[in-house]
Amino acid sequence: MRYWLMKSEPDEVSIDDALAAPAATVAWTGVRNYQARNFMRDGMSIGDGVLFYHSSCAEPGVAGIAEVASTAYPDPTQFLPESPYHDPASRPEQPRWLLVDVKASAKTRLISLPELRACPALADMVILRKGNRLSVTPVTPTEWQAVLELAANPAG
Repeated sequence: MRYWLMKSEPDEVSIDDALAAPAATVAWTGVRNYQARNFMRDGMSIGDGVLFYHSSCAEPGVAGIAEVASTAYPDPTQFLPESPYHDPASRPEQPRWLLVDVKASAKTRLISLPELRACPALADMVILRKGNRLSVTPVTPTEWQAVLELAANPAG
């Protein structure tokens, strides 16, 4: 089993939206970075753990726990001219962009970026590296456990 952090803008899909979706499952559309796509295509397996991270918002941070619910498959938004994720160079017979389905398990208290930075066990976490902008990043088992422990305790 592997672990991942997946970023979503909460005004697009929040942990609450994911929990309210049919079967609590959402398609993780819109990934347009080759390395993030490759993580989904080559690294993810059904059942892998996901830290559901709210990004590009007033207070970014881990907002919930989820799991990978499908293998990678073509992201349909790449073919839709009206989509902000449209890629005119991508073709249905040779799609460029993939997605996985993610099943939300639980909402956590928001574990903010400063709180993540303050945890010594997370010092090497990819999301905390200067300049990191990937929307999908691997999480080590030690980092996964540290975030779960943070989530179980009140902030402060």
